[in-house]
Amino acid sequence: MKKLIFTAALAIGSLTAINAQDKAIAQVSSDEAAVSAEAPEAAVQDYKEIKVTELPKPVLEAVAKEFEGATVSKAYKNEKGEYKLVLTTADKAKQTVYANSKGEWIKKQ
Repeated sequence: MKKLIFTAALAIGSLTAINAQDKAIAQVSSDEAAVSAEAPEAAVQDYKEIKVTELPKPVLEAVAKEFEGATVSKAYKNEKGEYKLVLTTADKAKQTVYANSKGEWIKKQ
């Protein structure tokens, strides 16, 4: 009888430990998801909205050359002098592109 009670207690203890491990793994996964969701938001906050008329001439020329028929609907600038441009294409689609002050395109991750 003692062996039966000991075996039952051991089984319950093992199940409790396994359940606690699963909760800890789930908590770590949700914490990682929260951190990765916040990262893009931080990148967006680096840019301050500016008037389209404040864009440098090389940037406007690059838009006209690369995106024929598109207009800049919104413009943003960061501390590095890089520009985020929201373009409205000829077919009314929105597109976001990034350029430096020389009108060279920047690839953002």
